[in-house]
Amino acid sequence: MNVLAFFAAAVQSTRTLWRYGQTVLGIIFRHPITGTSIIPILPDGRIVLIRRRDDGRWALPGGMVDWGEDIPSTIRRELKEETGLELVEIRRLVGVYSAPDRDPRIHSICVVVEAQVHGTMEVQDTLEVIEIQAFPVNSLPPGQMSHDHTRQLQDYLNGLTTLA
Repeated sequence: MNVLAFFAAAVQSTRTLWRYGQTVLGIIFRHPITGTSIIPILPDGRIVLIRRRDDGRWALPGGMVDWGEDIPSTIRRELKEETGLELVEIRRLVGVYSAPDRDPRIHSICVVVEAQVHGTMEVQDTLEVIEIQAFPVNSLPPGQMSHDHTRQLQDYLNGLTTLA
């Protein structure tokens, strides 16, 4: 094989590898990330909310699904990481929220569940959470919550199962 033929084959191989690489990167970076929001209900019926460090707003605990993890495991892990509480049971699916602008950081699909919880509330992840508080349903904090959590919580309170 002469040098010109060798060079042409190398360029073709590089182009093929580049196309595969672009496809993989496109799959990784051009697809929504899956996450969860949890509506934690204490035995006395109060709803647990966290105050986020990044925007100072109240929010539902939750987060992104890790590689190799299912949704129930993510719920258990995120609940413990952000609130110190233990999952007793997932009661119901509240909704799946997928609007591209629902999270200002990234396009994510959020699976929202109601969960019975117990334990002692304690901030575990001080990089994300600055406060945890339990609220009676009729005394939730006023104002807009972080991300689209106001809508998620309202759908829950209205007994809806939402696909949005």
